[in-house]
Amino acid sequence: MRRDDAISNKMDWVTVLIYIVMVLLGWFNIFAAVYDETANQSIFDFSLNSGRQLMFIAASAIIILGILIVDMRFYEAAGWLIYGAVIFLLILVPIIGKEVGGNKAWLGIGSFGVQPSEFAKFATALVVAKIIGAVGFRMDRPRNQMILFGIILVPMALILLQKDFGTALVFTAFLLVFFREGMSPFLLIIGMAMAIIAILTLIVENQWYLHGGIVVLALIIVFFGKRTVKRILTIGVGALIIIGTIESFDYVINNVLPVRHKKRLEALVDPNFDPMGINWNVTQSKIAIGSGGFSGKGFLKGTQTKFDFVPEQSTDFIFCTIGEEHGWVGSLVVVGLFVTLMLRIVFLAERQKNRFARVYGYGVASIFFFHFAVNIGMTIGLFPVIGIPLPFFSYGGSALWSFTILLFILLKLDAHRSQMLGRL
Repeated sequence: MRRDDAISNKMDWVTVLIYIVMVLLGWFNIFAAVYDETANQSIFDFSLNSGRQLMFIAASAIIILGILIVDMRFYEAAGWLIYGAVIFLLILVPIIGKEVGGNKAWLGIGSFGVQPSEFAKFATALVVAKIIGAVGFRMDRPRNQMILFGIILVPMALILLQKDFGTALVFTAFLLVFFREGMSPFLLIIGMAMAIIAILTLIVENQWYLHGGIVVLALIIVFFGKRTVKRILTIGVGALIIIGTIESFDYVINNVLPVRHKKRLEALVDPNFDPMGINWNVTQSKIAIGSGGFSGKGFLKGTQTKFDFVPEQSTDFIFCTIGEEHGWVGSLVVVGLFVTLMLRIVFLAERQKNRFARVYGYGVASIFFFHFAVNIGMTIGLFPVIGIPLPFFSYGGSALWSFTILLFILLKLDAHRSQMLGRL
């Protein structure tokens, strides 16, 4: 029997090609973000982010090889073990971790470190897929929903202890997986309503205006609808819950959130808020992207990049470099690559004969979508700056390895989909 049943013949090479193109484009743009034309720098210089990123890329190739060699059944069988190991590392971070950029989220020795929170994404995706993929699992049972919410809340809570609010929010992407597998859309609607209420809490200074508006709206609904006792009580209780939620958000925003997070939320709803402080990154980011015009200033020609106007330009704000040096055309190509990749992942997920593989595929798609939408949204002022990387483009070993593992486990499962037991 041929080893791994000739996996090279069954690998989805379209997705692999997209991955390679994105990683290489990311590498070039990381170099552009740190390039200094007066220093005669090379993209292979290991003292630069681009040189170190090349080492991370080489390590990714080794990781891919390992994923493809390991038996496909390992990923389902060892899901809980991997999850437990990552949770243990997350517990260690606040104790022995080191602080980088204001977040104590790293484990390491000397200059080398890894970010366990990045690996928690694929570990959680494996466990969620294992639970939902179990024989007889039903998403409409409250007990099952509580278990799944607990699985994503544990890493979220531990990551919040690291003050890494952005990475913690990524785990909310699993709600899309739950919805795909049969969870009532009511919970998603509730989540969207909560987000709208939170934004209104920020916009309206006097909360009594919101309270009055809700009461008036409730009275209008009662007046123009059927006035049964049950319906009036339901509307009244709903209005009280909304008012209580507003008060809760107001308290959390003003008394619980760190000052910098509160300012970022205020900057989201008011573009003119603190332009020289908390809003500096976004303002300069939009200037950089807008200055690129239709076709950009050219590779290594970005002036905003050269003069370091945009902080964190090779990590969280890497899309600024793309927009400035390659313009609308380059930005469209990058967005097109991400959309194509995510559609491809959904296609791979849907053709799986095994529920575990399908659910895992949707977990991968959801995580990629969250990172893509929020990171680019940050750079153009649509989302608050919460510090999450753009997959395959932002500088960093932990992020690159995590996204690589997420994607290639799916490709491994897909290559052997005909050998996996169907539990749909």
